[in-house]
Amino acid sequence: MDAIRPTIHTSQRGDVRRASSTFTELARQIRDRGLLRRRYGYYWTKLVAAPLAVAVCLIAFIWIGDTWWQLFTAGVLAIVFTQIAFLGHDAAHRQIFVSGRWNDWISLILGDLLVGMSYGWWQHKHTRHHANPNKLGADPDIELPVIVVTAEATSTHQGPLIGWLRAHQGLLFFPILLFEGLSLHASSVRRVFARGRLERRWAEITFLSIRMVGYVVLVFIVLSPGIAFVFLAVQLGLFGFYMGIAFAPNHKGMPVVPRDMTLDFLRRQVMMSRNIRGSRFLDVAMGGLNYQIEHHLFPSMPRPHLRRAAPEIEAYCREHDVPYTSVPLITSYRVVVGYINRVGLGERDVFTCPLMEQREAIGAAARSAG
Repeated sequence: MDAIRPTIHTSQRGDVRRASSTFTELARQIRDRGLLRRRYGYYWTKLVAAPLAVAVCLIAFIWIGDTWWQLFTAGVLAIVFTQIAFLGHDAAHRQIFVSGRWNDWISLILGDLLVGMSYGWWQHKHTRHHANPNKLGADPDIELPVIVVTAEATSTHQGPLIGWLRAHQGLLFFPILLFEGLSLHASSVRRVFARGRLERRWAEITFLSIRMVGYVVLVFIVLSPGIAFVFLAVQLGLFGFYMGIAFAPNHKGMPVVPRDMTLDFLRRQVMMSRNIRGSRFLDVAMGGLNYQIEHHLFPSMPRPHLRRAAPEIEAYCREHDVPYTSVPLITSYRVVVGYINRVGLGERDVFTCPLMEQREAIGAAARSAG
């Protein structure tokens, strides 16, 4: 992207203002269809089911006892924890209740107490991502510690081990996701004990302590040390893998825009996001994240409405010449792995922004006409 550093001129600012009114019209259509209404019955069912599911798993874990069959329990717990994390994501985006306080406490209970992820840490990081998806210097989700997703990150100084890992990161992408669960827990602990402002710090510390210490103690009480270590490794590995494959297709491999580029809200959210086409089973499996475009345009839209909103939003984007990407799940993984592989090998301009390409084409046409 270094070769393309566009300047937004006065006429382009006028385009941005007109495009903003375009989103206002879309928002009016979505609101008039009732797609922003709360779904209390849907969410209360899930809120009751979440702690019950954890309780059932733990009771089964204690009843099964010290056996290698517990590795199946570890797999089930990984799925349950991920589904609860999706529900916490909905609460953090104010999808469940009108009250921000209610949503915050539900996120704390689901995230910190049941899953072991700091709500405060995640909220700060995720809010920045939503404001500027795939924007250099603004989106924390493209600043990863091991895998690089931008050419700029590849050019930074790196030791031989990191250099080798990045050169092979396409091949190693899915295995690396097995460590994502451990990373999420570690980042959460660092955040709640770090300096800086954090609302409800002591609530987070209390909930995380109960979840992490209590869970590990229970595992080692029920299981012998060897089985306990393997159990935790399997549960953490599958949890991280599930979280990773749910979030990775959303933006990786979509255009990365430079720091100084200004886009209107509609294009900024649609062009940097990717939807995953599939059945209602996929909707459940990915926690609604497969409708990433709709979620980024309307973060507080309840999850059940995303499928209904998608055809209308896609048609609206086509009508207004806004690129709307929707692909099958396997295709998305193929694009993601191919993209990060080329970035890791040091290729420049792996993907360019469609809006920038459009502007370049218009400029070329104008020069030819002149």
